[in-house]
Amino acid sequence: MKHLITLLILSLCLPVSLSSQSAPAPLYRCPMYDGAADPVVIWNQDENNWWMLYTARRANMESADVAYCYGTPIGAASSDDQGLTWTFRGFLQLETEWGINTFWAPEVVYHDGQYHLYVSYIRGVRNHWGADKHIRHYTSTDLKMWNFESQLQLSSDVVIDAGVYQMPDGSWRMLYKDETRGSVSMAATSDDLYHWRVVTDPQVSDVRHEGPTVMHFAGSYWLVVDQWAGLGVYRSDDGLKWERNGIILNGASSRLQDGPSGAHADLLVIGEKAYIFYFTHPGRKSHIEAPEREDGNVPYEMRRSVIQAAELRIINGELKVEREDFQFKLGTSLYR
Repeated sequence: MKHLITLLILSLCLPVSLSSQSAPAPLYRCPMYDGAADPVVIWNQDENNWWMLYTARRANMESADVAYCYGTPIGAASSDDQGLTWTFRGFLQLETEWGINTFWAPEVVYHDGQYHLYVSYIRGVRNHWGADKHIRHYTSTDLKMWNFESQLQLSSDVVIDAGVYQMPDGSWRMLYKDETRGSVSMAATSDDLYHWRVVTDPQVSDVRHEGPTVMHFAGSYWLVVDQWAGLGVYRSDDGLKWERNGIILNGASSRLQDGPSGAHADLLVIGEKAYIFYFTHPGRKSHIEAPEREDGNVPYEMRRSVIQAAELRIINGELKVEREDFQFKLGTSLYR
């Protein structure tokens, strides 16, 4: 017995080998509207912490059909513990005209001491899907106060979901969804993030989709798009020509509220690791399932959405997701 007690005391003094710590599940729920979607995660150099911007769907408000997806501001949450916990900070002030308008799918790029926000914009609030849609450009030095720069002239008047990345020659490329082309990804190029030239041909058109987002990881460019039943993956050597690489997040995991599939994601590369941030509708059996009640409203459990995070890995040349057993630590980085 004496030897057992001695061994116990010694074991308490030895260094503990910690197992990998996965991201909390869900990673984030919006405490205001409970409808966080379309996340983008970026380092805030002004506060020295991580920020998440997202579409703040008004899931806890009773309204007809998909009205909870309109009149949405862009929410902001911050993390001081390397991404493990998030605190809601407020809504971005982006209005430039009278009334209540709709903002979706923020994309943020940091370059030369300035943040560039590209956000989908719809005038007013609607009960049903529709209306003209545009992508707007704002700039900021702190992620809090934003200056409106322009409304981009792209391939049509029904475009959303900008995904911006830098090319090897220093120029910039934007992929976005054009609903008039059958919901495919079109492209535009820029030398300065302000002036954009439309590329005539569709970039990815083998399947209808939205929410294109790109990263450079492990020597290749990787594109992920939202197919409404998981995320389609494409690979490129040059960031211009894309080849289908598979599909990810097309089912649920055993984690809390991590299903039925992943939607509209953001990709974040930190050193030799890559993470994906995405949203789910945990109350649904499929991502597009949203039957209306007799009063014309979608039930609350099917309206609400949460943000999840997972690690990305290259296995046998394919991009795969590890949702349960991975080390989640964003660290402190100055760049996205």
